[in-house]
Amino acid sequence: MGFRSVEGNLEVDSEVGIILPTYCEVGNIGKLVDEIENLDLNLSILVIDDSSPDGTAEVVRALQKKYGNLLAFVRPEKFGLGTAITDGFKIFLSLKNPPQYIVTMDADYSHNPKDVPRVVGAAKKGKGLAIGSRYCRGGGIENWSLLRLVTSHVANLIASLLVKAKIHDYTSGLRCYSTKLVKAMVADLHSQTYEIQIETIRQARKRRFDVREVPMTFVNRKKGKSKLSSNEIKEFISYIIRIRNS
Repeated sequence: MGFRSVEGNLEVDSEVGIILPTYCEVGNIGKLVDEIENLDLNLSILVIDDSSPDGTAEVVRALQKKYGNLLAFVRPEKFGLGTAITDGFKIFLSLKNPPQYIVTMDADYSHNPKDVPRVVGAAKKGKGLAIGSRYCRGGGIENWSLLRLVTSHVANLIASLLVKAKIHDYTSGLRCYSTKLVKAMVADLHSQTYEIQIETIRQARKRRFDVREVPMTFVNRKKGKSKLSSNEIKEFISYIIRIRNS
């Protein structure tokens, strides 16, 4: 997929680039962008929208009149979280002035924008990957069902046994990557959906980049409903099987 259709100022110059994958986030995206813009960071924002039928992209386009550092890339259909993050990496790397650090986070307020400077700070210290962790000391989760808690812990246990990165949270989506790490691994990222979270940790470990955690509290989405599908669960299991056999 080409990136010629990226909308916004492609000469934006920022230290931190933030990737926001979206699908039907019209109730969240405006307020979230405003809060991120108010952070004390030299940043740019890239919204990657999978042609949301609720008008998410139109809200972002309207916000571009207010924020010159807001980019948008609208894909023709719902391709999955993994491809959105990989596309975001490639877009930021293709800019005239790529950011030094790239943050990924959910667009549904599961992640508090106020935690972004903390993961950026940790990534700067380690010069690799910093993860906002729900399971390290000081981290937590609010408003999850018992089934979702069990599923998350099982997924993290399996990932821990296979990847052995000596961290507590392999599946958290709030992260900050050094651009040096992104450049080193982006050609080897092949995840379609949520397995991207484990794949990037594995790639960082293979290349001997620092992987560290900072505590954060994950809050179940404030608006809308979860979009985790059975196909995405199958993709996750398939990836686990592949790395086990590799």
